[in-house]
Amino acid sequence: MNKIYIPAGYKPTLDAYDTQRAIAYIKSAFQEEFSEALNLKRVSAPLFVTEDSGLNDNLNGYERPVSFDVPAVGKDAQVVHSLAKWKRLALKRYHFVVGNGLYTDMNAIRRDEELDNIHSIYVDQWDWEKIITRENRNLDYLKLIVRAIVKAICATNDRLQVRYPQLRVQLSPDVSFITSQALEDQYPALTPEERENAYVQAHPTACIMQIGGALKSGSPHGGRAPDYDDWNLNCDLFFWDEVLNRALEVSSMGIRVDAESLDRQLTIAGCDDRRQLPFHRMLLNDELPLTIGGGIGQSRLSMLLLGSAHIGEVQSSIWDRETTDACEKAGIPLL
Repeated sequence: MNKIYIPAGYKPTLDAYDTQRAIAYIKSAFQEEFSEALNLKRVSAPLFVTEDSGLNDNLNGYERPVSFDVPAVGKDAQVVHSLAKWKRLALKRYHFVVGNGLYTDMNAIRRDEELDNIHSIYVDQWDWEKIITRENRNLDYLKLIVRAIVKAICATNDRLQVRYPQLRVQLSPDVSFITSQALEDQYPALTPEERENAYVQAHPTACIMQIGGALKSGSPHGGRAPDYDDWNLNCDLFFWDEVLNRALEVSSMGIRVDAESLDRQLTIAGCDDRRQLPFHRMLLNDELPLTIGGGIGQSRLSMLLLGSAHIGEVQSSIWDRETTDACEKAGIPLL
């Protein structure tokens, strides 16, 4: 069942016209701050990939990709769930070198997504990937990149409020880091989502690390495909959303699998059949660069900085009748 939360007394800070202008400004300003901080170049990216390439991200393993046949090619194609694998292959094809990386606009359809204030079947994010050395494959380097992204987000927020001083969202540049196991140890009686909310409320900018592997309880903190992030070297970045009174995940990222971690995680996940796919063979043969990468939600970032109550205020998608009726009644304008 889809869920909708209506904050008491909520009213959009900007009207429809200024909201659209502000969204455009957020995207432009953040791309400048973010690409400069991480030394990234913009590239074009596919909306779909062939099914047999192994390049699509299978997310938690149960989401169904939108598929269609391409008679002119003689193959089936899938709308991407993300570009986690494609980006790494692109770095090799485009001859990027250590210390440099790419970012792109990623648009996806996730038709099995449950709808609520922050989830839509339409996903728009900045996908990015950067080549690193083997010596950088550690949590200290991951934290360094997280802090750089947070700094870029805070700088974007400052610039936005110069242009729209009526906006009052306050973000903390100080990031609190915690592993998913330490989080479970701290809140053993709570669900993973409840743990996130409890921790981020106490630490308004927070990063939860090492997601994907089983915890002491026997279950992982959250789902992660076995063939892009190293489960020991990844994280989710959250900000406390005062409007929604909840933790808002803005980015998921990680140091990518090398041959050793891919081999281990494919076995743990029961996905050994993927070893024969072209992308996976290249990884297992050490033919791709070592990288770090992730995705940063464009609509999520916009709704955070604008103080929006629903993601439908900053993106155009489709919603169930309960959502549209509740938003109309509460004066929440869905695009």
